[in-house]
Amino acid sequence: MSKKVLIVEDQAIVRQGLRMMIDQNNDFTVVAEASNGKEAISALELYAIDIVLLDIRMPEMNGVEATKRIKKRWPQVKILILTTFDDDEYAIQTLKDGASGFMLKTAEPTKLIAAIHSILSGGLVLNEEVAAKMMPRLLEKNSEPTITHTLTAREIDILKLVGEGKTNKEIAEALFLSIGTVKNHITHILQQLELRDRTQLAIYAVKNNLV
Repeated sequence: MSKKVLIVEDQAIVRQGLRMMIDQNNDFTVVAEASNGKEAISALELYAIDIVLLDIRMPEMNGVEATKRIKKRWPQVKILILTTFDDDEYAIQTLKDGASGFMLKTAEPTKLIAAIHSILSGGLVLNEEVAAKMMPRLLEKNSEPTITHTLTAREIDILKLVGEGKTNKEIAEALFLSIGTVKNHITHILQQLELRDRTQLAIYAVKNNLV
């Protein structure tokens, strides 16, 4: 069954271009489009969406506010932020609020599709060019790691791989574990560190010198 996609972008021509790219892949179906955050929330109330492609700069409700509201009401819905070089401050905030990554609007179709696949598999996607500009501030490291007694050695290994953006499948293969075991470990790590989601885990891993 194809995954359901919601495109949220205020420029109609960009929405059309994104839809054309996604419609060429049988794994995904664009079930709705929206031109701002308010319309996005309305669409989520009507459709069972798997992933939202979300612009940052939009009228009425921008992508930052939309990310907060979407993740609060539909925590299972994945969000891929569509960004430009000038949106790094906003992109940082959306990651902290639960987005699973960001891509440039001008990304090649193959990269966009790969990013959607990765996020739906539990990965974290960061466009290299924008990441180079924004990550030094987002991932400013603590002077000393804060992990002490709360995690096992195996959980720290998993946390390191999450910080590298690996999917559950990739982590399972690297550590010779089942995907179910990896999922259970990640759930426990989130509880122990009092973090909300995988994105926060990845940020935590880098801030604490594990990556």
